[in-house]
Amino acid sequence: MKRVSVSSRNSIIVLLSALLALLAFVLWRQDDLQQARINALEAERDTLKTELASSTVAASSTITALQAELFTLKEEYGLLSEDYSGELDRNNDFQKQIRTISRTVGVLDKLSKTDEELLQKYSKVYFLNEHYVPESLAQIENEWKYTETKDLKLHSKVIPFFNDMVKDAKADGVDLWVVSAYRSFGDQAVLKGQYLTTYGSGANAFSADQGFSEHQLGTTLDFTTKGLGGGLEGFGDTPAFLWLKENAHKYGFVMSYPPNNSFYQYEPWHWRFVGQKLAKDMHSSGAFFYDWDQRKIDGYLVNIFD
Repeated sequence: MKRVSVSSRNSIIVLLSALLALLAFVLWRQDDLQQARINALEAERDTLKTELASSTVAASSTITALQAELFTLKEEYGLLSEDYSGELDRNNDFQKQIRTISRTVGVLDKLSKTDEELLQKYSKVYFLNEHYVPESLAQIENEWKYTETKDLKLHSKVIPFFNDMVKDAKADGVDLWVVSAYRSFGDQAVLKGQYLTTYGSGANAFSADQGFSEHQLGTTLDFTTKGLGGGLEGFGDTPAFLWLKENAHKYGFVMSYPPNNSFYQYEPWHWRFVGQKLAKDMHSSGAFFYDWDQRKIDGYLVNIFD
């Protein structure tokens, strides 16, 4: 075997030493770089912690501020809600007042256009002057007159109620014919004069003086029916009277002079239109027109033609 010389061995040792020194340097350098990297990361971590802490404080402050603002908004909403509720109540009250006023105005307007004489008591109580004439009169159809050639008129606004009544009566097999309707002040004067001539003072028991007759209103009728020859006597014993007694109020008619009244003899043939509401209320209470106080009756004037 060839032996390595001392010089060569020394050279190898030097070389190895150099390599070891280089390796040590490299390792040291890598460790230094690693440490530097670690230091940088730790610094970055500390920076992030600081920023996060700062952000957390800021977020917490923002959240606190938002909560305070939300609380304030809730309080303001509550106040606004109370104000709105109060305003809504006031508005509702105002609307009710407006509706009440409108109804009142409507009633007053209706009353101003309705003849106040139509529900007054005339039989020896209230005088209707010679110049009074209903606002409008209409001829009763011949079918409902006992004498077709006779001029018989009725208040035009009463005609529809009258027509419904006599048609329904006929449908029930009851004949109702009119023998007397509207009479003027002069007509009543002539008629009363004739009665006085024939019956003397006894005429006052069944005939009104001019100005005290319900017929002058144009809302009052005298009926007859078959079997009476066009007369009035005996009408109270007929099916026609029984039908009127049970049904006339439905059409707004009432009997003015029932038995034992304080004004005239019993007149089952004499019926006056007072409006459906008043007639129905009187019928349900068992009262007659002259039983009620005038002030109470006047309260129905606004509904007379409803």
